[in-house]
Amino acid sequence: MADSIMSKAATMEIPINSNGDTGTLPEDDSLEQDLQQVMVSGPNLNETSIVSGGYGGPAGGIIPTSTIKGPAIRFNPQYLDRRRAPAQGPGSSNNNTGNSTEEVSRGVAVEKLDSVKKWGINTFKCTKQMFSEKFGRGSRTVDLELEAQIDVLRDTKSKYESILTLATALIEHFQNMVQTQQALGDTFADLSQKSPELQDEFGYNAETQKLLCKNGEALLGAISFFVSSINTLVNKTMEDSLMTIKHFENARLEFDAYRSDLEELSLGPRDAAAMVRIEMAQQDYHVHRDKYERLRSDVTIKLKFLDENKVKVMHKQLLLFHNAISAYFAGNQQQLEQTLIQFNVKLKPPGSDKPSWLEEQ
Repeated sequence: MADSIMSKAATMEIPINSNGDTGTLPEDDSLEQDLQQVMVSGPNLNETSIVSGGYGGPAGGIIPTSTIKGPAIRFNPQYLDRRRAPAQGPGSSNNNTGNSTEEVSRGVAVEKLDSVKKWGINTFKCTKQMFSEKFGRGSRTVDLELEAQIDVLRDTKSKYESILTLATALIEHFQNMVQTQQALGDTFADLSQKSPELQDEFGYNAETQKLLCKNGEALLGAISFFVSSINTLVNKTMEDSLMTIKHFENARLEFDAYRSDLEELSLGPRDAAAMVRIEMAQQDYHVHRDKYERLRSDVTIKLKFLDENKVKVMHKQLLLFHNAISAYFAGNQQQLEQTLIQFNVKLKPPGSDKPSWLEEQ
């Protein structure tokens, strides 16, 4: 029987239309007819027995059909409708969310790519301008008055750094001397108690060294205050102005780079494509010119305020340094104390520089 069916299927004619498509019925219609035929010609499960695997069932593995309620297979015509229509389930919202996330990611990637592209073009133009200036082939924008003020600031900062280094070294050396005087005074005081025949002599020297230590700590406080103020002026105030100057110099280089690019394009042909490039170059030129002029104004203002602040700070600190040194070496303890009060110098209590027992743990 199987051979007859196969031979019949092999000899069946498949209709072909004028366009070369096989059959005139759609695939879904033929599948629907096949399913209906199976449903009609299939066995009725209510009238037959179901054969189980033979484990735990009745003898012979036969289950009576009377225990089964309703048909085991029922044709559902909505299946074909769902098969023809695209699937719309709970996952559709996830697909929309995924698509939106993908679009956002693509937008971020494009934005980063544009940023890298602009950075590369800007770097190339600035490098080209820098080498042109270095080898004398390119022109640069010069503000003689402003550049002279910048040179003075850099020279002043260098000299103030030297003062800062020397004053810091003076503190270190003088602190060692004060510590030596303190140890020497303690030794004199100990010998004064243990040497009755030289008790007065050791006692005088012990008191003198202790007085020198006290005055030395006062002088160290004044010099430390001087160093702290100079350090703030040099490494914060001046450094902030120099950072603004660095941004200004970079803006100057960018401005000259785009200015040179515009001048080069203006000397070339004037076709439609060239005019578009010239217009874009003019826009870039105006943007970088505004940036350059804004930073030049910032530098001018900062240099003015820096010069005023420098004079005010150094006037106070130099006066403090002079009065403290003069009073110490003149042995005028009262004047030294008045100097500290005048300039509001707070002395650290003895042992404040040492870490606490909790910090040592």
